[in-house]
Amino acid sequence: MGHLVLPGTVLDVSRVCYGTADLGTGVQGPAVAELLDAFRDGGGNFVDTAHCYGFWMPGAEGASERALGEYMRRNGKGDLVVATKGCHPSTGAYQRGDEWLTPQRIAADLDDSLERLGLDTVDLYWLHRDDTSKSVGEVIETLNEEVRRGRVRYLGASNWTWQRIEEANAYAAAHSLRGFAASQIEWSLAHKETPPPEPRGTQAVYAGPGDVAFHARTQMPLVAYTATARGYFASGTQKRADFDNPVSRVRLTRAISLASELRVTANQVALAWLMDQPFPVVPITGTRSVAHLREALSAADLVFTPEQVRWLRDG
Repeated sequence: MGHLVLPGTVLDVSRVCYGTADLGTGVQGPAVAELLDAFRDGGGNFVDTAHCYGFWMPGAEGASERALGEYMRRNGKGDLVVATKGCHPSTGAYQRGDEWLTPQRIAADLDDSLERLGLDTVDLYWLHRDDTSKSVGEVIETLNEEVRRGRVRYLGASNWTWQRIEEANAYAAAHSLRGFAASQIEWSLAHKETPPPEPRGTQAVYAGPGDVAFHARTQMPLVAYTATARGYFASGTQKRADFDNPVSRVRLTRAISLASELRVTANQVALAWLMDQPFPVVPITGTRSVAHLREALSAADLVFTPEQVRWLRDG
């Protein structure tokens, strides 16, 4: 599987990222090492976790970071590029205060994440959500203090609008500070109708035409979660209502047709479509199956023509 260096960084990452949200909860014990070993054996080195992962189970907040940290203690970090996310607002069983982008909260979440992971420095640190009551200057200044302390190498924005990212990076450039090196939002070949993002951090941002144009113009990497629309392109799976619509159904038909021609799966076609954009895209796979993980990694070997990329989306 190929790698790419994220523009503006020295991070050499695999074309597919492994999302570890289920480690420590849905995946436990030897199965954690089995999955991560298979990912590394297949050429993967980019892993993504978050401070809040596990909160959906009682007492399991931070379970993903702990599981990943235990794996690295036993097997070494090696060439793994570790990304984690902090500063998620209150939701459900995950009880947080209303202020989640203060310097104190950013520092506290990072304290927790570094301890759980057993690391002194996080390679890529995402802010899990935005809070538009905070100025981008406040946020960039706080994050750069963590860079100066050596606790963070590079910065990322997860579920931020492209307008706020652009504003933040303009501030960083004007003040000779480090800006966001990547954006993590939802994106897949499937179509999804989404309302405008909420003014504060409850939103999950799905890539729309504005996001795509921004990434094409700036060449900022897009790290795409729900990269296969939660199994929409897998055979024999029930299609989630938020992705199942006439546009997605037509795209699924095209993906199946091209997959048959290439003797691969529609899931692989959907992942390869993301990696064949005119800007860097790294899809995240969070599968619990070693077989499905290997299938996802091999999608990086598919190369489409520009015509095929357009046809899959537009016909």
